Amino acid sequence: MKTAEEIKAAIEAAVPGAGVEFVPNPSPAGQHSLRLAPENAVAVATFLRDDPELAFDFLSNLAGVDWPDKEIAEKVKVTRQVVKTIDGVEQTVEETVDETRKRVVPGCLEVVYHLYSVEKKHGPLVLRMRTVNRSDQTGLPSLTGVWRSAEFQEREVFDLYGIVFTGHPDLRRLLMWDGFKDHPMRRDYVEPDDFEYEPTPHDEVLKRAQAHKSEGLGTRDQGTTVTEHSPRFTGHEKGFDECNGYQDGESRRLEPAAGD
Repeated sequence: MKTAEEIKAAIEAAVPGAGVEFVPNPSPAGQHSLRLAPENAVAVATFLRDDPELAFDFLSNLAGVDWPDKEIAEKVKVTRQVVKTIDGVEQTVEETVDETRKRVVPGCLEVVYHLYSVEKKHGPLVLRMRTVNRSDQTGLPSLTGVWRSAEFQEREVFDLYGIVFTGHPDLRRLLMWDGFKDHPMRRDYVEPDDFEYEPTPHDEVLKRAQAHKSEGLGTRDQGTTVTEHSPRFTGHEKGFDECNGYQDGESRRLEPAAGD
């Protein structure tokens, strides 16, 4: 298979203004990648699939990456005027000092694609695309029209990271339910404090669940207990809540029910 640099050159020759960037990987694996400009991504992907020599006919997987805002501290040399006493006389002189300045690099969301050629038996080729930011400009073009295997995987990335794939034939959540808020794989995602779906909270989770209940924000009745109809428990675990577990913080040994 051609190297990533050679494939980049082939793309630029076939797709004018493709805007492909070579991304080196300094690790021992040395799996370099190509970052695509979103506005030309579909044209580039089509070329990679249809070119007789490359023939990347299979998208094996794609994944999302969250890059939060990053604060960078830099030392710069600054020349300033200071008043000093020299030989008993106050004089204004220039002095060069190191000054630390901080700046924030805006974050973004990224999609990473792994391509193979079943026909030519080579790969992978790693492609990347990045959004403008993580807030209100999170759109990227869908590649489902080029590789059908991207359909469900783009839905997963949309669900968990919030990347909106324009041109996707059926863009909706895949793992979380329709009414779910936020995107759980983002690095600044905050877990809910009610743990409605945590069957046996314990330690810090239990404390947070109890604090949520004490604030009157809970939605379940803590008096619900497991009955003999449960295939997992004997029905004698007093105080066990199917939603929130044991509310007194004690641990109990659970025995299989009859016929389990």
